[in-house]
Amino acid sequence: MERLEQTNQPTILQNKAIIWGLILTITLIWGYAWVLMKQSLNYMGPFTFSSFRFGTGALTLLIVVWIIRLGLPPKRYIKHLILIGLLQTTIVFTLVMFALMFVDAGKSSVLLYSMPLWSSLLAVKFLGEHLTRWKIAGLLSGMIGLLTILGWDIWLGQSLEVIVGEILIIISAVSWAVANIYYRLNVSHLPKIQSSAFQMLFGVLGIFIATLIMESGQPIDVNSVSLYYILFTGVLASALCFTVWYIIMNTVDMVTATISTLLVPMFGLILSSLLLNEQLTIGVTTGSALILLGIVLSQITFKSS
Repeated sequence: MERLEQTNQPTILQNKAIIWGLILTITLIWGYAWVLMKQSLNYMGPFTFSSFRFGTGALTLLIVVWIIRLGLPPKRYIKHLILIGLLQTTIVFTLVMFALMFVDAGKSSVLLYSMPLWSSLLAVKFLGEHLTRWKIAGLLSGMIGLLTILGWDIWLGQSLEVIVGEILIIISAVSWAVANIYYRLNVSHLPKIQSSAFQMLFGVLGIFIATLIMESGQPIDVNSVSLYYILFTGVLASALCFTVWYIIMNTVDMVTATISTLLVPMFGLILSSLLLNEQLTIGVTTGSALILLGIVLSQITFKSS
């Protein structure tokens, strides 16, 4: 895979305009996917949709792995990929999709993408990274942002279901962060596409089990619209975009890549407001801005640090 990426880079990915065009396209697709995830609940249960989405995504990624001849990961990595799959796919997207029944799509995207804040905090403990004053400022800004969103809903007398849903999404963000740290410690030597394909495969098995337990026998409305939601989020947003994203990450630094992901909740908020008529309250707007600011501060390294 590395030879393939190195061969393509001089002709395709050395042009900054092309790179940023791809980044904007991918993050826009990921932001739009939140709208479709929310709308999919009109046609099937949250776990059922996740089963279809990540089953399709895993199959597509496995085909990519087969095409570029990566093969199966070494046996010593299997247990690690199973755990990452449970943390990053099963837990995150069962909780997120369940929470989307009560929480707006735009707000959900912001809460889930607080993940870099939790990753920064965990990296200090488990990766030995230094907690600079900028990271401390970023963590404080992000935490205040989370409390602003949650607190604003409490002050407005929001329903208990919404508050619980928001907490579940924050738990999902923490689970995603734990998966990232665990990946760095145990699986970082594997090609990213290979590890993503197999963690998604193991993760979707967990989602299948949750679907059988929670939604067995529930009606599923499969039509052109719901099929579009599944294929868009599964093939395009989950598999193909991740494949291109991993190649892009080999051409840009990690700070740029991480900051670029901030476009996802921004697009999620904007598109959810335009397409789902979700209201951007003062609490959501202020809290989102504080979280985004916190992620920027916690990820950028200043020489004076």
